[in-house]
Amino acid sequence: MHALKFMVLLLAAFSQNLSAEEQEMTVYRSPTCGCCGKWIDHAKENGFKINDVISSDMDANKTRFGVPEKLASCHTAVINGYVVEGHVPAGDIQKMLQTKPKIVGVAAPGMPMGSPGMEMGGQKDTYNVVSFDKDAKVEVFANHAGN
Repeated sequence: MHALKFMVLLLAAFSQNLSAEEQEMTVYRSPTCGCCGKWIDHAKENGFKINDVISSDMDANKTRFGVPEKLASCHTAVINGYVVEGHVPAGDIQKMLQTKPKIVGVAAPGMPMGSPGMEMGGQKDTYNVVSFDKDAKVEVFANHAGN
């Protein structure tokens, strides 16, 4: 019985990893932003395939994808019909893709220190990743503790 439970857990973990590896994400970013490149590295390290699009008009991209102004950050990504705004951890993206909530996307508003791509030594801010819908309704999607 324990072997069966182990196999089920192993299969579930393998399936989760496969789902991330099969996902292609398009990331729109400014040519001058270094932290965006670090976030892209984080996404790649977590199995996402990245289509990196350099854009000189990030505001137009955010408007096109329905990102509320109050949630704006430095880069905008699109994956499987969802929007990912800013320094959202890969685990939160995977959670969104697995649970398939009825939202436009998720965002890490601003540029929280210690979030993926914004590592500054050991300093970490406490921050929330929020979801947003087509009416710009915002709810907490995930909490990330600082130090």
